[in-house]
Amino acid sequence: MGDRKPLNAMQAMKDELLQELERTRQRTRALITSLPEAMLDVPYHPGVNPPLWEMGHSAFFYEVFVFNLLDGSASFDPAMDDLWDSFHIEHQDRWNRDLFPGRAETLAYFDTVYDRVAERILSQPLDDWTLYLNRYAIFHQNMHIESLIWCRQTVGYPAPPDTKPGRPARGETIAGDAIIPAGRWVIGMPGESAAYATTDFAFDSEKPGFEVELDAFAISRLPVSNAEFLAFVEDDGYQKSEHWSFGGRKWLQTEVDVALVHGSPEPLFRMPRHPLYWRWHECQWQERVFDSWQPLNENAAVSHVSYWEAEAFCNWAGRRLPTEYEWEVAALGNRPGEPFQRYPWGNTPADATLADLDGQALGQNPVYDYPQSDSPFGCRQMIGGVWEWTSSQFFPYDGFKIDMYPFMSTLQFGDHKVTRGGSCATSSCLIRGTYRQAYLPLRNDAFTGFRTCAR
Repeated sequence: MGDRKPLNAMQAMKDELLQELERTRQRTRALITSLPEAMLDVPYHPGVNPPLWEMGHSAFFYEVFVFNLLDGSASFDPAMDDLWDSFHIEHQDRWNRDLFPGRAETLAYFDTVYDRVAERILSQPLDDWTLYLNRYAIFHQNMHIESLIWCRQTVGYPAPPDTKPGRPARGETIAGDAIIPAGRWVIGMPGESAAYATTDFAFDSEKPGFEVELDAFAISRLPVSNAEFLAFVEDDGYQKSEHWSFGGRKWLQTEVDVALVHGSPEPLFRMPRHPLYWRWHECQWQERVFDSWQPLNENAAVSHVSYWEAEAFCNWAGRRLPTEYEWEVAALGNRPGEPFQRYPWGNTPADATLADLDGQALGQNPVYDYPQSDSPFGCRQMIGGVWEWTSSQFFPYDGFKIDMYPFMSTLQFGDHKVTRGGSCATSSCLIRGTYRQAYLPLRNDAFTGFRTCAR
């Protein structure tokens, strides 16, 4: 499928692919090898997977979607296939260490598969289909890198080892709304689902692109900060039922899952009074950032809030959440007949001066930093930092076609909400303005925040 590339172009693509493959390998290995042996026994939690299982599962994905589809070759160890396959092992069974090899054996399996992938890229022709499958497997692995990072946050483990605290792109505070004019806009990635263009890789839920008419609207230039959300908390926003929808009130009445606090499992709250990782302690608000409680960083974006909390804040503030179409228009501003833009700032991939990604600043920089990330309408930090809730249900676009991995999107259609923009834990190779993530509205363990629109 797809034409062979000229030799010089093929080699450039191979070099790029090998570089991303190796970077993905090293980041994954670091997230596993930096944990003491005792920390690999993560206590059961419904929102995360054990680190060693994440590593083995990702290697298995390369076996299925590179070697099996392209070569028809057998697995490294067929007896392990059902254990690494997320559709053949119950979620809770992934914590049974007796079923799985230890760290040394899992690392050996992981490295063997990566070495085979690299050797195949070096030695075989690289047509569009082969490039697409390799990229798909690498991007899938980067999704699990994000999962490994939020696993550490969930259970209170140390921050990722390659974190680089600091403010690489300082900005000055801005305020107010961006005004988006009424008009016709382009949503999603161009092309059909079976297009394997090298510059326009996208998952099936982003395609096919289409045009939509929108009324004018006003959207906040910045994500909601901790300081803004704190005002809602201190106004007893969690206790005032008028701010909460039926779904939100039902969520409030549900006991929060057991999590690790100071190394001991205990319920965090029976009735939430504030975001998941906040506490009032020693006469100040604090937030747990991985294994450290620290004073609440009021200028950072509020994070680890559910859709219901975002919705309640909006009701309290007299605002609303954007639809996903409004969010994408505010971020990219793509119009019919004009050059297509993949990022708020253009078509240059993200780096540390443009967005908080790759587990670097961990969402702790002010919401007004990264001024070079501004969208055509002046919205800042629409890529990185925190995933942003929208009011939209996760449904396929008209003309949707399943890609080669049928479960990438389809299992989430209908009961999940759309989040956009990526987070501090998202890999920069993965994210773009058209990317659609789906979370159940009760989820607050991922790095999720939001921005608001005027009603």
